[in-house]
Amino acid sequence: MARTSSSLRRALAAGLTVLATAAAVLVATAGPAAAATTPGVDVSHYQGSINWTSVRNAGVQFAFIKATEGTSYKDPNFNANYVNAYNAGVIRGAYHFARPNISAGSTQANYLASNGGAWSADSRTLPAALDIEGNPYSGGYCYGLSTTGMRNWIQDFLNTYRSRTGRYAVIYTTTSWWNQCTGSWTGPWANHPLWLARWASAPGALPAGASVWSFWQYTSTGAVSGISGNVDRNYWNGDRSRLIALANNT
Repeated sequence: MARTSSSLRRALAAGLTVLATAAAVLVATAGPAAAATTPGVDVSHYQGSINWTSVRNAGVQFAFIKATEGTSYKDPNFNANYVNAYNAGVIRGAYHFARPNISAGSTQANYLASNGGAWSADSRTLPAALDIEGNPYSGGYCYGLSTTGMRNWIQDFLNTYRSRTGRYAVIYTTTSWWNQCTGSWTGPWANHPLWLARWASAPGALPAGASVWSFWQYTSTGAVSGISGNVDRNYWNGDRSRLIALANNT
């Protein structure tokens, strides 16, 4: 979701054409026509000032909002977006753009939890998301880490976030990045909801070990009343009542 990496992410998303097994495809491609889904967006300061009442009236029911990046950056529009989305009746969650080559995972999880990524059982606050994808900066596609090093970094982040909030973080990623940079690690999917990035008409193959997607970012060029210009559009794989259940950890 880092705008500086949009060309890289477009190439990655367009290239996710690896075939899954028949059973995996059946699960992975259960899209809007096959099951109840709930529409949402994800935003950052790149969307400018947002009229969240218009967004909610347009049918958007949830939003992931950029909170932090690395160890020192907080999105300048986060506070306004997070409060105004809540007040408009949008179920909201914070997200953190990972920079695994600049600090330990625990450091970045603590930074997120202290700068907008905390959680409360209020029916409108989702567990925060870890945005882990191809490196848009210097340091290599996988941030210079081995697959073991990347697994350890992610686990450190996830463990720390859970210790701070009591919740399992959502993980945003692409299938190709995950399989390459973690060595097709299956560990997190038993507990951590998958937020799949694939800009296409169907989710396609999922990261190794994931049996289902919870959120799916299906385009980066969506249009929504109340937001100027393009915005990422998403689905939740279920109805609003199940999304509220995730928000409340019930």
